[in-house]
Amino acid sequence: MVFRRPSGPTPGASDAEQFAHDALSHIDSLYGTALRLTRRPADAEDLVQDTYLKAFRASHQFERGTNLKAWLFTILHNTFRNMRRHDGRSPIEVDSETVERVASDIEGAQSPEQILARATLDADLQAALDALPEAFRQAVWLRDVEELSYADVARVLEIPIGTVMSRISRGRRALFEALRGTRGTAERRVASR
Repeated sequence: MVFRRPSGPTPGASDAEQFAHDALSHIDSLYGTALRLTRRPADAEDLVQDTYLKAFRASHQFERGTNLKAWLFTILHNTFRNMRRHDGRSPIEVDSETVERVASDIEGAQSPEQILARATLDADLQAALDALPEAFRQAVWLRDVEELSYADVARVLEIPIGTVMSRISRGRRALFEALRGTRGTAERRVASR
């Protein structure tokens, strides 16, 4: 599935067309976050598609003048939680021999989405972010990458704002410690040569 940003609403566009244009302008941010949550491009695409489907169906409930991006992220996170809850109730049967055979055939291969997502962040930062517990990773990502306000992050994650601040602070500290350790090791290797 290929996501495309709309070129812009036509003059005299209806409210529905304007809403669609405004909502679709956040598609890249939603996809990046969906990819972080699901860790699989196909699942991320499905999650974004479900998010937009729900958003368009409920567009009449959106209050004009409020933060559309935060509203969309709330839908995305709620949809993800529901998908994960549903997946836990519906175990998937897996043919492990087929999985191992396919994994050995494509070992090291990455999808274009994975390459792009990884290329946007420093390798050490990417590894440190991936190592964070999910709760910290989500809070830090929404605040520092998606640039949502603390209040919007609290609404998206459905947690108190104090918890958001705590998770961001602890997540940033863990990132700092991980990066300091990684870069310190690399500097010691270079110095010993």
